[in-house]
Amino acid sequence: MIILGIDPGSWTTGFGLIDCAAGGPRYLASGSIEAPARSELAVRLVHLAEALQAVIGRHQPELVAIEKPFHGVNSHSAIVLAEARGALLVTLARGGLAIEEYAPASVKSAVAGHGRADKGQVARMVRLQLGIATREMGPDESDALAVALCAAARRPLQERLARATARVLR
Repeated sequence: MIILGIDPGSWTTGFGLIDCAAGGPRYLASGSIEAPARSELAVRLVHLAEALQAVIGRHQPELVAIEKPFHGVNSHSAIVLAEARGALLVTLARGGLAIEEYAPASVKSAVAGHGRADKGQVARMVRLQLGIATREMGPDESDALAVALCAAARRPLQERLARATARVLR
């Protein structure tokens, strides 16, 4: 299963792809979608949606994991981030992709072992788990890979719950 992790932002959105075949998660690709400099929000949202569509077309993920917004930002930043997430979610939904959302603390806990890990700790654990120690990576990229790893870690539990629910409903 190919999982696309997304760390949303209105200026920079990180993405990371992992393959969760037998033997554990394997790094496929990652990067950042950068908004055009000094552009209006509507232009940034169109650019974000089009660039995400290109990533989806190139890598054909089966599942997308996106980080939920953190509540500690000011109201203007929260609104702009919500608008960026909206553009991303519409793009993903139009593609018919399964979407899961994870809170930042859940992502940090799944990757680093505790929900208060800092960005440096998360980045180190992403590199360790995916064996990508030699590649330069920005914080949005490593955060997106962390979101993908969180989804991968949760898959076995979710699949067991789905099977158990199906048995009960029969």
